Amino acid sequence: MAGRRSTVARGAAAGLLAAVLALAGCAAPEPAGPATGEIQGLLDRHARALLDRDETGYLAALDPALAPAARTEFDRLAEIPLGGWTYRVTDLDRTGEGRATARAELGYRIKGYDSGPATTERVLDLAERDGRWYVTGDRAADGAPQQLWQQGEVTTVTGRRSLVLGVGQSRERLREIAAAADRAVPAVGDAWRGNWAGRVVVLVPASIEAMGRLLGGPAASYRGIAAVTTGRAGGGPTAPADRVIVNPDAYAVLGAFGRQMVLTHETTHVATRVQTTTATPVWLSEGFADWVAYRGTDRTAAQAAPELRRSVRAGELPAELPDDGAFTFGGDAEAMARAYEGGWLACELIADRWGEEGLTAFYRAVGVHPGREGAVEKALRDVLDTTPEDFTADWRAYLTERLGQGPGGTSRTRPGARPEGAS
Repeated sequence: MAGRRSTVARGAAAGLLAAVLALAGCAAPEPAGPATGEIQGLLDRHARALLDRDETGYLAALDPALAPAARTEFDRLAEIPLGGWTYRVTDLDRTGEGRATARAELGYRIKGYDSGPATTERVLDLAERDGRWYVTGDRAADGAPQQLWQQGEVTTVTGRRSLVLGVGQSRERLREIAAAADRAVPAVGDAWRGNWAGRVVVLVPASIEAMGRLLGGPAASYRGIAAVTTGRAGGGPTAPADRVIVNPDAYAVLGAFGRQMVLTHETTHVATRVQTTTATPVWLSEGFADWVAYRGTDRTAAQAAPELRRSVRAGELPAELPDDGAFTFGGDAEAMARAYEGGWLACELIADRWGEEGLTAFYRAVGVHPGREGAVEKALRDVLDTTPEDFTADWRAYLTERLGQGPGGTSRTRPGARPEGAS
């Protein structure tokens, strides 16, 4: 997942993935015992009734005290084209006679968009009456994020290649976001010839505070970040679904070009997710996403990398490629901007010297390595026929060439159509 402060506000750092992947859930052995089977059956019927839009059946699993809130949730979920809704009991604690607390993984799929479910963990309180179990409480597990439909009434806009779900947003704004996402998908597909869905789901909460709740983290961490992408990196085609989550405050202050870039950047993370693994350094995942977003535009290096340009022109040329820590949210905004810009120019260097196919081959080669150690080194040797020392020296020279120029810097427009609506 990627991000940048408001000066160039942009999408979600892959380094964020480990922090926000509560959406991905976690597997646990299924507990045994008669009560577990009964409770799993109860939740199966509850889920089936939701998919069938059977309100009576949906409420039958619940204590009457939960009915008002459950009806509200039932109505809000009607606005989302669900293709799947499941619970999997992962732990059960008998808390007293006829009482229990269960942990369950909730998974849901959006029809036509998700190859695997988006998942989160719930804690369910249950009571047994007359030989039958009822849910008496339902809450997120500690650290698990809130879901969009729990924040308010959902408005849905369906694009040609996108689905945008918003709370507290006008339909007009959601349509504008869907149009930008629709343009982003083919732009990404032209640069990344990988096996991905070719569609994207975008969530637009009402505020940055609501965004933080969707990500299970403090809102302050995302202030100035225009969007983030969530999902499980390297999990294969059935990995939990990706979501692009827009910060409505930061996104609103961007111009047409900035908005398009944000959504193209984030869609790149969705497309490359399977090939982005623990072996992939953040400079590569974020630099590649920026490279795709800038590809085919007329932005000069000076325009795209203002913070790094200032450093280069002041004689402060970075000694090495940025490490993962440089991309951490909530830290030094200018340092994070320089890290993004340095990653982008590293990818631009590879595309310039070894071609676009060389860049995508390098990205894949890094991702298939069994771990971080040696991954970049091996890919540099096998794909680019160079060494880390030589590549770093070439990158530093490239920074000087591209950023040590006059006011405009140099412009190297990559092949590909310019995003519609860019200014």
